[in-house]
Amino acid sequence: MEDRVRVVIAEDSVLLREGLTRLLTDRGHEVVAGVGDADALVKTIAELADQGELPDVVVADVRMPPTHTDEGVRAAVLLRRQHPGLGVLVLSQYVEERYATELLAGSSRGVGYLLKDRVADVREFVDAVVRVAEGGTALDPEVVAQLLGRSRKQDVLTGLTPREREVLGLMAEGRTNSAIARQLVVSDGAVEKHVSNIFLKLGLAPSDGDHRRVLAVLTYLNS
Repeated sequence: MEDRVRVVIAEDSVLLREGLTRLLTDRGHEVVAGVGDADALVKTIAELADQGELPDVVVADVRMPPTHTDEGVRAAVLLRRQHPGLGVLVLSQYVEERYATELLAGSSRGVGYLLKDRVADVREFVDAVVRVAEGGTALDPEVVAQLLGRSRKQDVLTGLTPREREVLGLMAEGRTNSAIARQLVVSDGAVEKHVSNIFLKLGLAPSDGDHRRVLAVLTYLNS
């Protein structure tokens, strides 16, 4: 079982909200609140923070009442600004590049963007929630693929080899070096070499410490 995390869910579909709650609680996690709109989400987080019981992560739909456009992601960006330690995982029906980059622009830790279809893979979804709650990144492969297509036109990544771009794309999904090695059917050492080369080519010095991985991903996504 994953480390237990505390979650607030914001989803206007009652059925989906209850379904997400069940998926998480069945794996031993605690859903401390479930709300149906962005205003209720912001209010709930404020109340929990005042009580000293801020959750580890918020799972929010990108589009919620009243206009069903961008209320959810706007609330997510606001919450990340107000509570830097709060993880935010947003769910979307489609790949919406603007929302993904907007969410990632404000901070370098504890962020996720998944398509709702990904929820069907229970383990993958729950793993993503835990990863974001612990300060990691969880990006849907479809989002990464779209951003990769756009970034091919930019100069910042032109120095990377095709394999290094592939490794960076998997890093952007939130995968560890070992997971990348399994995906590409190569050794852990080979992946570590590619990652080192990526850091070097992106100008990320060792002095950046553990944040180099996040900085590399943000360079990639914002390129």
